[in-house]
Amino acid sequence: MSTMRSLRFNSQQRETPEENLVAVASGHIVTILNPAKPFGSRGLITVPPGKPFPIGLIDRKDLLSGCMLHIALSRDSSPQEKLNRENRPCVRSISWSPIGVASNSGCLLAVCTTEGHVRLYRMPFREFSAEWVEVMDISKMLYSYLTSTNFQAASFRVSEVADPTQACLDEGDDDLPISTMRKELKRRRLNATVMEVKACSQKEKNTSTVTRSKAMSSKKVVGDGSQSLITAEEYASRNAMLSSLIVAWSPCLPQTSGGGISTANGLISGCSVLAVGGKSGVISLWRMHKPESYSIMNCPDSDKALLVGLLEAHDTWITTISWGLFNSDASNPLLLLATGCSNGSVKIWHACCRRLVESSELSDSPFSLLKEVKAADFAMATMVSLTVSGQSPNKMLLAIGKGSGSIEVWTCDILVRRFEKAGSCDAHNHVVTGLAWAFDGRCLYSCSQDDSTRCWILHENSLCEVPIPSNTPGVESSADVPDAFCSSFGLAVSPGNLVMAVVRAFSTERLNQMYEARALKAAVEFLWIGGQQLEISSTACPDFDIKVFPDFPEKELISWENNILWSLNQHEPLDKPLVVWDVVAALLAFKQSIPKYVKHIILKWLRSSVGVSANLSEAIKCLSGISSRKLQVLNIISKLVILKKVETDKVDGKSQLLEVFGSVEDEKLDWTQLHSNSEMELRDRLVGYSFTFFLGVASASDGKGSKPGYWAPVGTAQMKQWVALHCKDVKNHLKLLADEVRSVAKSQRPSFCEYVEEEECSFCSASVPFDSPDSAICQGVKCDTGNSPRHKLFRCAVSMRICPLVPVWHCMCCQRWASILAPSPLFKMSGYPSDFKSNTDDEPPKPWCPLCGIPLKRSLPEFLLSPSFV
Repeated sequence: MSTMRSLRFNSQQRETPEENLVAVASGHIVTILNPAKPFGSRGLITVPPGKPFPIGLIDRKDLLSGCMLHIALSRDSSPQEKLNRENRPCVRSISWSPIGVASNSGCLLAVCTTEGHVRLYRMPFREFSAEWVEVMDISKMLYSYLTSTNFQAASFRVSEVADPTQACLDEGDDDLPISTMRKELKRRRLNATVMEVKACSQKEKNTSTVTRSKAMSSKKVVGDGSQSLITAEEYASRNAMLSSLIVAWSPCLPQTSGGGISTANGLISGCSVLAVGGKSGVISLWRMHKPESYSIMNCPDSDKALLVGLLEAHDTWITTISWGLFNSDASNPLLLLATGCSNGSVKIWHACCRRLVESSELSDSPFSLLKEVKAADFAMATMVSLTVSGQSPNKMLLAIGKGSGSIEVWTCDILVRRFEKAGSCDAHNHVVTGLAWAFDGRCLYSCSQDDSTRCWILHENSLCEVPIPSNTPGVESSADVPDAFCSSFGLAVSPGNLVMAVVRAFSTERLNQMYEARALKAAVEFLWIGGQQLEISSTACPDFDIKVFPDFPEKELISWENNILWSLNQHEPLDKPLVVWDVVAALLAFKQSIPKYVKHIILKWLRSSVGVSANLSEAIKCLSGISSRKLQVLNIISKLVILKKVETDKVDGKSQLLEVFGSVEDEKLDWTQLHSNSEMELRDRLVGYSFTFFLGVASASDGKGSKPGYWAPVGTAQMKQWVALHCKDVKNHLKLLADEVRSVAKSQRPSFCEYVEEEECSFCSASVPFDSPDSAICQGVKCDTGNSPRHKLFRCAVSMRICPLVPVWHCMCCQRWASILAPSPLFKMSGYPSDFKSNTDDEPPKPWCPLCGIPLKRSLPEFLLSPSFV
């Protein structure tokens, strides 16, 4: 039976929001799910067999050396077993990159197999297939580097295995039956012992002969000259360097002044570091920066991953890796790295982000040891989870899960480097298979092979278990999934921390042997955790009438309110796109049963964001003082929650639709007006910035924006018409800017701005008047029989120009289209600026919707997997 290896949201257990997909590895297949549509389309990665790297040849007699024992056992099998193993390499570890690393602005998925190979995959956004596309092979790049240095990087690693028995079992659990493996192990050990005794008896006699033979064999070339005859120790060392076990992407490194990666165009590009740990105890660090420009067309995938360090972390196998970002000092942020190994030791490292970003070649490892946590019982460290507390920005939290089932939590004041053991407990009866911090480190979730999932909080230097919420606002399940689970193999928390996914394996003994046992291996269970209790005892009183909501306990309603508000406030950082799927799903689920509770939460968030009372008319007047990010969140909530009709339980076979909070018409009009004015405010800022940029390049003529990667104010003529169309509603400052744009002479207009006042239909070449910033209808071509059919066209949400017929970007929230990307300063405005010139920068444009803030994607058919951000 193929077991579940791991599970990851591409939030990678970080609090910052990322692309919303779930990856589950089982055997040689990785399945990618959309948690918003768990029974819908899926993506697949079928891992191909990898060919062994030619690292050298050894004498047959050296196969029985102690350093070669686990390698020989993992490769000795019957022809049929060997054939099955080569055709079905199993996945050992997976990890999502931060959003924006892929060429379409999405995430890359790193996959590590039991063969030790590491490959990167992306979504097939232009191939129209379910199979994900391989981008690069990290193992081949590591092999190329090692061969270029004649494997000097492997020379410092002694060719030992801490526990050959455990190494064999871990290596062979996917390849050999346990009984066969134990017999082989016993036979090999006996033969190895006999050979060692004989070797010791002849040691003094043959010392000089062995030395001369080794010297000659090291220079001997075998066959066609591609491989040399090397010693067993050299072979084991090289094999260990190329045998990867675990992969983990770092958070996106912050761009500091003077930092970042300068591209050929002078732009500053963000980057992330992929850590690959292996059997040698060494971690290779690969830096991969974001593309200079994003595209959903046939652009080549980036194959640039730079090896920036080899960290000699442990003396035994690396079993787990976790990242964290300490960003209290914006000028000098620190990147934190936690590593665990097979002997139970866990080390915490730190590195300066600037040094990682600016390094251009492999040198000494940029990481320094911060702390080593040694295990008294030598139980394997199976999971580590690292986070920086949101309540205390200088406080780091480290959770360690062990093979014995115990959990330890350590805290560290990073500024003074003081470590303290905050608590430990025997959390599970079997190996810990999943750990994830949630809600800014206020609670910790764990799962184990004993099929238990638990939640822990720190209280007075001890780990206290609190129940996972059992009441859910709405649950959709499959009737085909039997309740016959026996173990849990991984968990992950959604970007908003309101949903948790757990992989659970079925017990074959409890399934129907004829049908279910052959087809069912495991299932992914999604749990609502928005009502999670975060304190042992709470004295908080609700600020609403609990009698109005009789279906839910008072404590859970208070927790839901606090956690939803916390999740909405986490989107204030301006360098991340909005991914609020779990927040929208929770509010819609509550809206079906207790809509007044949803109204209470949204109005409370609105009061804290706008700073006014619950009167919506007052909020409409204060929109110019709200940040662009909060306006975008407001647009999402108002469109998808407040103004959306929700299908309730069916009555007499008919679906009942729930309108806005009890169908109060005046209140619905107020929310509609608020939504409309919020979008108008964002358009004012986009048009104002475009006008200012256009006037700047027209007067200076410095060519800025003409190079690939720079943003250019395309569509200025259409924006000018939009200002004239909404003359009564736009700000006076915008009218003055429009007059300045109108006065620019034709000879001064930059060509890359594509200033075109008269537009033509893409289908019939008829003229297209400007009536709306979202869509247009052509006039039709006159002919003898009258006018030809008139075509409806979509306009770009950024430039307001007619979208071309080629595939363009799509927003799944507001259903708008974009042929160009929005400028980065739009998303960073804290309010309507008095001077747009102060908001210019050299960052590339953002692949986000200017009105919703969610990532833009290529629209795909329903039968293909697509992420849901809302």
